[in-house]
Amino acid sequence: MHGGLTAFGVEVIRRCNQLGIVVDVAHGTYELVKKAASATTKPLVLSHTSLTERPAAWTRRILPDHARAIAATGGVIGIWPVLAYFPNIVAYADGFAHMVDVVGINHVGLGTDQLGLPGGSTMPSYADLPQLAAALRGKFSPEETAKLLGGNYRRVFAASLPS
Repeated sequence: MHGGLTAFGVEVIRRCNQLGIVVDVAHGTYELVKKAASATTKPLVLSHTSLTERPAAWTRRILPDHARAIAATGGVIGIWPVLAYFPNIVAYADGFAHMVDVVGINHVGLGTDQLGLPGGSTMPSYADLPQLAAALRGKFSPEETAKLLGGNYRRVFAASLPS
């Protein structure tokens, strides 16, 4: 509607950068994300999504180029545990691996917005994190698993603090 991001939106992002506020573009279109990426001086977060090759209207799922735009800022993409996309923890870990293949290990994390899921969750409670960690350790080293389960977000939050 506004070409992705208005001039006021650009100013909001710049002010958030100055104040140490992490900008989450999870509900933004690809056009918005591209403009946000060009405006920001700090890493962006896309807190809940997964990859798709066939985007549908009103979906949170993104194409690889959308993910790469976030990664190019140094940001993190959170993999959302939507049961319809990931029917079990192993499939959910595969979703992490698919995103890692596209953007690299430093730009993927655990998806948020557990209460906003459309339908059921692959991981109904954070008490299920040990099962997810075990599934991820089957694909990644312990150090990489630590990045996926919080380390990458920690890096982004630290980078977002005012200098």
